[in-house]
Amino acid sequence: MSAFIQYTLQGLAAGGFYALSALGLAVIFGVLGVVNFSHGACYMLGAVISAVLLAELGIGFWAALVVVPIVMFGFGVLMERLFVRWLLALDPLYNFLLTFGLTLIIVEAVKQRYGVSGLPYEIPAGLGGQVTVGSVNLSVYAIFACVFSVVVCLAVGLLMTRTRIGMIVRASTENADRTRAFGINVTRWVTPVFGFGIALAGLAGGVFAISHGFASLQELSWTTSGKVVLITVLGGIGTLLGAVVAGFLVGLVEAYGVAYAPAYAQIVIFVLMAAVILVRPSGLFGREEVA
Repeated sequence: MSAFIQYTLQGLAAGGFYALSALGLAVIFGVLGVVNFSHGACYMLGAVISAVLLAELGIGFWAALVVVPIVMFGFGVLMERLFVRWLLALDPLYNFLLTFGLTLIIVEAVKQRYGVSGLPYEIPAGLGGQVTVGSVNLSVYAIFACVFSVVVCLAVGLLMTRTRIGMIVRASTENADRTRAFGINVTRWVTPVFGFGIALAGLAGGVFAISHGFASLQELSWTTSGKVVLITVLGGIGTLLGAVVAGFLVGLVEAYGVAYAPAYAQIVIFVLMAAVILVRPSGLFGREEVA
């Protein structure tokens, strides 16, 4: 039982990172109709910036968690202004190829600057070690990651449901054409929404960098991009709740797969997605199109 609890905590921690990243991608896709394949690279870039702030500039971990999403928001705005917006009127495949190319550039730029060995990144004071609950030893970092991810997801949920700006964005993600029919200028929200989605990916990467080196992050930039797209499809393309639920679900399935069936751990997530799509082609929380 203690092992099961530990695996569950690990899965929730990983799921939190996936949920944050997928939430940003769901917002971007809902408003722009763009599948941002560079989301994993932005996730990695957030980790790189966080490590640089700590190791080279001496900025504290908690301050870095504030700085990283702000910097990544600016990066997202720049990306949308310089590249993405010029292809919005074309087939979505063009923006998919564009963001794929941006992934190559970002990953190679990090490798050229920092190599493959990376920079030292120590776990901040207070987040190291373990706590014992009964017969179960739990990682302090994993507990922090779970709580942090849930708090951020809830904060984003409140932003989307309790503020006028959030409701406009949420309406746009659900049905952009109908939102425009009510006289709301969806176009004006394109740039900040894209930046917001990238900021969430960077924030997730900033927290994730605590326990991974740059070499691992460079490899994970590709796998994370694939997983985040998969999670978005699994939850229902463009649905915010679906992105969060599917993110945590994939994290749990991944953790249990590694623990109990390591030989099949890499395919179990795809089996899960196939099973869900067979039953619900629109995803867990997606809405069926009505003719």
